[in-house]
Amino acid sequence: MTVFIMKITLSQYAGFCDGVDRAYKIVEKISKDKEVKKPIFILGSLVHNKEVVEKIEKLGIKKINRDEFQNKKIATLIITAHGVGPDIYSFCNKRNIDIVDVTCPKVLKVQRLAKVFFERKNNVIIIGDKNHKEVKGIFEWAGKKAKIISGESDLKKIKFNPEDKVFIISQTTQNQDFVKEIFGKIKKKYKKAEFINTLCITTYTRQNEVKILAKKNDAMIVIGSPESANSNRLWEIAREINPKAYFIEKAFQIKKSWLKNCQKIGITAGASTPDWTIKEVLIKLKVI
Repeated sequence: MTVFIMKITLSQYAGFCDGVDRAYKIVEKISKDKEVKKPIFILGSLVHNKEVVEKIEKLGIKKINRDEFQNKKIATLIITAHGVGPDIYSFCNKRNIDIVDVTCPKVLKVQRLAKVFFERKNNVIIIGDKNHKEVKGIFEWAGKKAKIISGESDLKKIKFNPEDKVFIISQTTQNQDFVKEIFGKIKKKYKKAEFINTLCITTYTRQNEVKILAKKNDAMIVIGSPESANSNRLWEIAREINPKAYFIEKAFQIKKSWLKNCQKIGITAGASTPDWTIKEVLIKLKVI
């Protein structure tokens, strides 16, 4: 009988990115700060990860959505890493609600660009998932006038003057290959189109690395929440290269049959996946 010994290669970029790590540490710190006004609420999930959300709730910080604003007494509101539009800041100022803004600095950059382009009355295109929280916020900073492209079908809906200037920005966690493809098609129609690269460098390096890992390994495991855009991107990229690419949220979801006759396993994780979840997966693989 042949015995297969698995070699496990963990991505050097797996787990919390700088923006998520920064946001989590700030939230953890203010939960213990007696000078921060209570009660503290957070606008949605800090990141798309159930375990991280549960840990924040245990710190005494409650989740709230926009529809609940009118009926809640809020002393301090946390803006999540994905960011929000300008109306939330206006609302909090009118109600004397303190804001703790942990929007990722890279997302803030995109928001500011969207605001500047809108104020200068430029045509703006956002390449991103129209239902994603980050994209909704960027759209609002663009005065709700920008065009959002989530797929090729959205290209047909864009009708600018061919001679007009068009500025293109993207969701920070978009698939870089998709962004390049869409920009190329826009450029053919609008010669004055200009792309401002707003892809997060961490996203860029993770996506490049997962291509290499998917080629070099017999199977790939991507760890992340189904709601996490960047985690899904990693899985989509890996799956295009390696048919044995699997997406999981927790270690118990790994099936032994996936790894049958596999000697080399590559592992990566989205930017909102905590270290403890990655460790659980590594332990699970060692006993399969």
